[in-house]
Amino acid sequence: MLGEIEAMVRDGSIVPWIIGLTVVEGVALAILHRLTGRGPQPAALAANLAAGACLLLALRSGLRGDPVSAVSGWLAAGFVAHLCDITLRWR
Repeated sequence: MLGEIEAMVRDGSIVPWIIGLTVVEGVALAILHRLTGRGPQPAALAANLAAGACLLLALRSGLRGDPVSAVSGWLAAGFVAHLCDITLRWR
């Protein structure tokens, strides 16, 4: 099993699994916020999770040997999501 996980890390195929877990986390936190009013605001949470997902997709592109433009595009998208997150959290 450890060899399978290592192979998934090496070729980047683990990234969709990590993003899936991140989506589950986001949904759970959004439900918690809706029910209790506690926790991060859903918009800021979505921007934060989007930034992380873009970084993961940049990693996957790099591991797969995609063109530098693809990696750069994901990093740029992550930066935009990060700026949105900071803007939504700024007080």
